[in-house]
Amino acid sequence: MIRVLLADDQAMVRGALATVLGLEPDIEVVAQVGSGDEVLAAAARTAPDVALLDVQMPGKDGLQVAAELRRARPGCRVVICTTFGRPGYLARAMTAGAVGFVVKDAPPEQLVEAVRRVHGGLRVVDPALAAESLATGEGPLTAREREVLRLALGGGTAADMAAALHLTEGTVRNHLSTAIGKLGARNRAEAARLADERGWL
Repeated sequence: MIRVLLADDQAMVRGALATVLGLEPDIEVVAQVGSGDEVLAAAARTAPDVALLDVQMPGKDGLQVAAELRRARPGCRVVICTTFGRPGYLARAMTAGAVGFVVKDAPPEQLVEAVRRVHGGLRVVDPALAAESLATGEGPLTAREREVLRLALGGGTAADMAAALHLTEGTVRNHLSTAIGKLGARNRAEAARLADERGWL
C-alpha cells in the first residue's frame, strides 16, 4: 500500500482528494491536515510514503513544509497539489525537494498516477506548467527583494518594511526600486502583484 498524507486548508477539497485516492486498491490516506504547521507531526505519527501539499495554507506554506519534510523524513516523496499553477512555484517547489507538481483542475486519474509514479521513484510535473516555466525562466528577484515585495503586498509603508526587516528605509527603497525595474512595473504595488502572480514570492 502507498501511504499518503494530505495537507490542504480547504476541508472540502481535502475530503474530495481523500475520497478519490481512497478508491484505489493500492493507496491508503493515512493523515489529513488543514495547515502547514500540522504536517511534520502528522508525518511522524503516520509515516507516509507520499505527502500531497497545497502551496497556500495557514502557518507554513507547502513550499516551506516540502523543505522541512525532505530533512525530517527523506523517504517521504512530496507532491505539490495546488490551484495556483505558477511557474515560480514550480521552480521553488523543486528547489525545496518536491518530486511532483500537479494542479487541482487536472483529471483525478492524473493525481492517482502522480502518486504512483513518485512512489516509484519518478518525478511528475504538469506538462503545460513545465513548458511555461522553461519559457519564463527563473525569477529575477533576489531573496531580499522578494521579502520586501511580500511586505508590499500587505500595503505597509517603507518604514514598516524597514522595521520588520531590520533595515534602513533607504535600503528598503533601493530594493523596491530595483525590483520595480526588474519587473517593468510602474510602482511597488504593481511589482508585488506581478511577482505574486508569477509565483516568485
